[in-house]
Amino acid sequence: MILKKFNFWYINSFLISILVALPIITVFFGFFESTSDYFSLLKNTFLLTYISNSISLLVGVLLLTFLFGVGAAYCVSFYDFPGVNFFKWALILSFAVPAYIYAYSLTAFFENYGTAFSILTNIFGPYEYNAFIPKFDGLLGSVLSISFSLFGYVYVLSRASFYYQSQNLIDVGKNLGLTSKKTFLKIILPSARPAIVVGLSLVAMETLSDFGTVSFFSISTLTTAIYNAWIAFDDLASANQLSFILLLFILFLFFVENFSRKRARYHSPSRGGFVKRSKIKLKGLKSFYAVIFCSTLFFCSFLFPVMQMIYWTLKFPKYLQDLNFWTIGFNTLLLVFLSCVLMVVFAFIANYGNRVTKSKFLEILTTFSVSGYAVPGVILAVAFITLVSYLDSLILFNFKTMFIGSIFGLVLVYFVRFFALSSNGIKSGYLKINQSMDESAYLLGYSKFKTFTKVHIPYLKNSMFLVSILIAIEIIKELPITLILRPFNFETFATTAYIYASQDLLEAAAAPSLFLILIASIFILFVSKYILSDN
Repeated sequence: MILKKFNFWYINSFLISILVALPIITVFFGFFESTSDYFSLLKNTFLLTYISNSISLLVGVLLLTFLFGVGAAYCVSFYDFPGVNFFKWALILSFAVPAYIYAYSLTAFFENYGTAFSILTNIFGPYEYNAFIPKFDGLLGSVLSISFSLFGYVYVLSRASFYYQSQNLIDVGKNLGLTSKKTFLKIILPSARPAIVVGLSLVAMETLSDFGTVSFFSISTLTTAIYNAWIAFDDLASANQLSFILLLFILFLFFVENFSRKRARYHSPSRGGFVKRSKIKLKGLKSFYAVIFCSTLFFCSFLFPVMQMIYWTLKFPKYLQDLNFWTIGFNTLLLVFLSCVLMVVFAFIANYGNRVTKSKFLEILTTFSVSGYAVPGVILAVAFITLVSYLDSLILFNFKTMFIGSIFGLVLVYFVRFFALSSNGIKSGYLKINQSMDESAYLLGYSKFKTFTKVHIPYLKNSMFLVSILIAIEIIKELPITLILRPFNFETFATTAYIYASQDLLEAAAAPSLFLILIASIFILFVSKYILSDN
């Protein structure tokens, strides 16, 4: 019985889960390594500053993303006003703009003699306008950049929750004599709490793992400290110590997100208890306010950075001509293709292994392994280097060069970071396949492998398509992992934009940033019907 249990599917699912979990485990063991004087110096000087900056950034971003995301979701879900169908999908385009590119736009527009200065000079004539132009840099600039880039998580999940709230709930509020404001605060908002908390948890994880934005604005957070410990001081042990501290924050948020999700209900309400809502048609000033709010949010989160990048690109065409578009584009799409194939194939194998073996241990191990999505890219990169360096010391040939500074190693860390997207996406598709379908296939003489290839894969092709697009969007925008582990002279749109920006050449960063946003927007439009599905 024991040998039968450890079959092909069990072993493969087990190995995949272990592969994904190894870098995460490495972070924990790295905490107990002896460190250099650099970490001792940090503990006595700047460590508390790093932690306090990370917490301040987190609080500011959570507050703004809650206001933006929930406010927009409430408007498009409960009210009918001019342009509501446009705003419903247009607001998710903010996903296409990474926070670090938004930071470049914000600085380029409001800096001394920047775009705002040029506009005012052209309209009103020469004058010293810099004294009146607000400056968005430092912590404030980081909070705004990350918030406008990430509020989409809260918007999408809140909107889905609002859509499935029955008219009966609204009627209960009216019968109790509640005003529209009190109905929202006491009935609608608490009912959507699990979805909102999940969205805010995702925002929090992304905020704590952000590197490009805080690095650009010179904000010292735990993420930048990890990067500096490894790159600037060549101190892998200290990087692991700092990674462990940041991981504690992340795991706490991961626990909150999982706890909230367990209390959520994702099934469609029964017909007897669910009455579909009819949207309230807004008129007059209320309609105007709704349009202004959604328009401002769409402009600030998407149009503003895109227009700024277009402006710089047209003003300085030399940088566009110097951009090696085909090589950078090929590198970016190569990473997308290899990562998508690897993750989708392994996600199918892991999920089918769980399905046919019904092993509780395997299910727990898989759940732990997909927590890699909650771990910042810079931590995974450092953990991966630590793991490979340790294995290199045990093996006679040069093991390290196969993984560090190679496309293979880069894709492998992408796999650990984003395997949760592919695994959960395929798993949600599998939950829709009744077990009786497998049993029918077995009765027809199909083996487990044939059932997998002939029944499951064709049935889950839409899930496979959706998962591939979501992975592509994440990899196109990914910065710290690519920056640390990419091969020599191997650039993507993200790394090219960052390198120019770090050299204070924002006008040169515009062209690669614009192409990155364009490609990501195309992918987002492909999946918009799934993200905004009303079924």
